[in-house]
Amino acid sequence: MKKSTMAKILCIIVVVIFGFIYYYNALPAINIHSPGLWGFMIILSAAFTLASGFSSLKKMFQEKSKHISVVKLSKSNRLFGFFVLVTVILVVVYGIGSFLSSPIINAKKYRELINIADGDFNSDIEQISYDEIPLLDKNSAEIIGGRKMGTMVDYVSQFEVASDYTQINYQGKPVRVTPLEYGNLLKWFTNRSEGIPAYISIDMATQNADCIKLDEGIKYSKTEHFGRLIYRYLRFNYPTYIFDNINMEIDETGTPYWICPVKDYTIGLFGGVTISNVVIVNAVTGEHTDYDINEVPEWVDHVYSADLLISYYDYYGTLQHGYLNSILSQKGCLRTTAGYNYIALDDDVWVYTGVTSVGGDESNVGFVLMNQRTAETKYYQIAGAEEFSAMSSAEGKVQNLGYKATFPLLLNISGEPTYFISLKDSAGLVKMYAMVNIQKYTLVATSNTVEDCEKQYREMLVSNKIIADGAPTKEEYADTKTVTGTIEKIAQAVTDGNSHFYIVLSGMSEIYDVNVSDNIGIVLKDVGDSVTFEYIEQSVSENETVYKVTNVK
Repeated sequence: MKKSTMAKILCIIVVVIFGFIYYYNALPAINIHSPGLWGFMIILSAAFTLASGFSSLKKMFQEKSKHISVVKLSKSNRLFGFFVLVTVILVVVYGIGSFLSSPIINAKKYRELINIADGDFNSDIEQISYDEIPLLDKNSAEIIGGRKMGTMVDYVSQFEVASDYTQINYQGKPVRVTPLEYGNLLKWFTNRSEGIPAYISIDMATQNADCIKLDEGIKYSKTEHFGRLIYRYLRFNYPTYIFDNINMEIDETGTPYWICPVKDYTIGLFGGVTISNVVIVNAVTGEHTDYDINEVPEWVDHVYSADLLISYYDYYGTLQHGYLNSILSQKGCLRTTAGYNYIALDDDVWVYTGVTSVGGDESNVGFVLMNQRTAETKYYQIAGAEEFSAMSSAEGKVQNLGYKATFPLLLNISGEPTYFISLKDSAGLVKMYAMVNIQKYTLVATSNTVEDCEKQYREMLVSNKIIADGAPTKEEYADTKTVTGTIEKIAQAVTDGNSHFYIVLSGMSEIYDVNVSDNIGIVLKDVGDSVTFEYIEQSVSENETVYKVTNVK
């Protein structure tokens, strides 16, 4: 066998080994819609091109040829020419596929990636109790988690805390969970047989951190190696699936699972990303189940990532009048603000973010809530201050202390959309709290406790005639009741400048007080109509109770 032939074979073997190592580490899905697969094929084809042309190129240099070119190499080496052609075709197809998948020519399809419904603020976002308000952001949770790890003398020398800190609803409370991870390769080698022994759980309301020890260790994780690395384990079990970001969650019994959403591309080769199904992997045993998107268990919170949901609304808001308008005149273009937070509603995690004009003014025209399990999206047309303006306003209130504001949460305080902001010191620990009125962001209350902060805030709302004195408190809203009946009597009066309807239902003695400004739909009701009230009971004296209606259905 000729030396040149041997050299070609040797080079091709080297490339095959390189390709195996690359695939084993990069793990691209074997799927035509996977950009990773196209990158792998282009790199591999380019490597074959170099390997097949190596001997011919070496010979030309030895002959001191002055005209070395791809054409000349191709003529002297057909295999080289073939791989050059393949590489060029792959690059061209990838480029054309990317263009044909882009919003440039698919604006309408990108707009329709989500369905947006108008929400009712007071009925959708009820006032929540203090133990349901997440007081920490991820950075603060990381600090608390790190400190908790420092107290675990059995683990601290072998393990570290992973930076995941996934926010979930666990038994009705906002919690962030994150696994431990091996400290380094040597510590993995000495501990791999038993696995990772625990995970950290942080109650976002009480700020308490717990290290949850497991009966059996986590065998499948992001810091494993070889076949137990969770990414490799998924790839070898689901070679064609294109996975989105995976997160660790715990079910209602505290068992850790990896939640692995599977991408589907609905526009061309690489556009219109959505989630078609979810693979759930038991982090301890490796047992895995593939669920259709409509069959995902209710305890799972993270199916659609926050970034994916926000991209949906940005497409919807900016492409209303086509792609060119979104770049040039930008007429009617809306976008989300540069930040988001999470709200717990109906045992699901919802992404909250404001909506503002593309022009970049410092105000919002409304806000959206997006369900991370179902992608349900609701828009609330409530104009007010942009989140960063509210954060600056809160920081200004305590500027002598130098505290920094976290990105706000959205709360309902006495029917008023309100930014709730934690204020952190230079060490990243939460020291105070602020409540800022969305529509009048100069109204700022701050305090060392949430209870006192709300008390001050309500007093501000009353003194500025935004709400009436005696408006329902958070605790009263938590005791909301529902009644359905037929209107027997109805009377109208004006109290403190607001129109009220006082209604008696058939067969009942209670008089229900409906503030017309909060429930405009009541004006369409008359005697004999059926109606459903959500209401709270307020004692105004020892023998007198007021039945305040918070929502009319």
